[in-house]
Amino acid sequence: MAAAIPSLHRLLQPWLSRLRPLVSPVVEVLPRRRLAAAVNVADIRNCARARAHRMIFGYLDAGADDEIALRRSNEAFAALELHYHVLAGNLPTRSCSSHPRGRRLDLSTSLFGRRVELPFFTAPAAGNRMFHCEGEVAVASVAREFGMMYALSSFSTSTFDEIAAAHGGSSQPPAGRFSPEVSHPPRRPPRAFQLYVWRDRAFVREILARARAAGFEALILTADISWFGNREADLRTGFTVPPDYSWRQCAGAAAAPAWTWDWLTHPPYSYALVDQDVSADSIAAYVNAQIEPAFDWEDAAWLCSEWGGPVALKGVVRPDDAKRAVQAGFSTVWVSNHGGRQLETAVMLAPPEG
Repeated sequence: MAAAIPSLHRLLQPWLSRLRPLVSPVVEVLPRRRLAAAVNVADIRNCARARAHRMIFGYLDAGADDEIALRRSNEAFAALELHYHVLAGNLPTRSCSSHPRGRRLDLSTSLFGRRVELPFFTAPAAGNRMFHCEGEVAVASVAREFGMMYALSSFSTSTFDEIAAAHGGSSQPPAGRFSPEVSHPPRRPPRAFQLYVWRDRAFVREILARARAAGFEALILTADISWFGNREADLRTGFTVPPDYSWRQCAGAAAAPAWTWDWLTHPPYSYALVDQDVSADSIAAYVNAQIEPAFDWEDAAWLCSEWGGPVALKGVVRPDDAKRAVQAGFSTVWVSNHGGRQLETAVMLAPPEG
């Protein structure tokens, strides 16, 4: 019975989608009301919890094992302090004041050699269409609106071209390498592609070429996922990719009507950047076969050379690894413990040496 449901979904989806104009406004009443009442990020998180299937929210929100690293990461950010100057004469960005000495607040900086209007960005996250039918395209559109960098996961459910269109168009450098003479669309913020430690170099070359063609200026190597973290929340909620249509998952779908209606009335998602011959049912086995635990600094140096543009090493928590990353050819060091989702008790950053 469960094995037949995916085929039934594909059969019924075109017909159900015709009912979206009638049904969607009804099932979205409460989610939209909650979102309109949200006043901070914690409220938005609660909105996501209430709208999404329980197993989907658990996958998005939970950490590894006992979530010690996740809690410590949150505490580390909460412990940061702002030391500011007073009477600095700054005006809010949208202020109507015309004070002769007032200065507009300017939060802009540069990432990978390109201007961004805000000093933060969206981190690469896999499978966005699991969370909402608009997926990565919606996130890229918002990043473009606010002048933010967008980072795309290797396990995206949207294509390079879809993201390029949503994030401000593409700009193609000369084949094979980047050049400072390449022109880019005016004011378009940078775009980065996140890559895992893949085993197949031919596949790596091919996917890098597609990223270049779509106007991705930077590459991000995620180095802390030689194998998947032990996320106990997924075991408790019965999370599977794709759904296994168990009674447990069906009950969860009934409790999340807005999420379920989105899922039922849109085509089944796929991982748009990896091998298109691999079904969603086989993606876990495919990933385990492709990820190379033996990937080392020599492989990393090859990757930097192959890309030929800015490359960030994501997952660094030690100063000695940060130094070695620069020596290997990385232009950027990304301090990260994968949000506490990979290695339990992983630190945010080890104390400085000496």
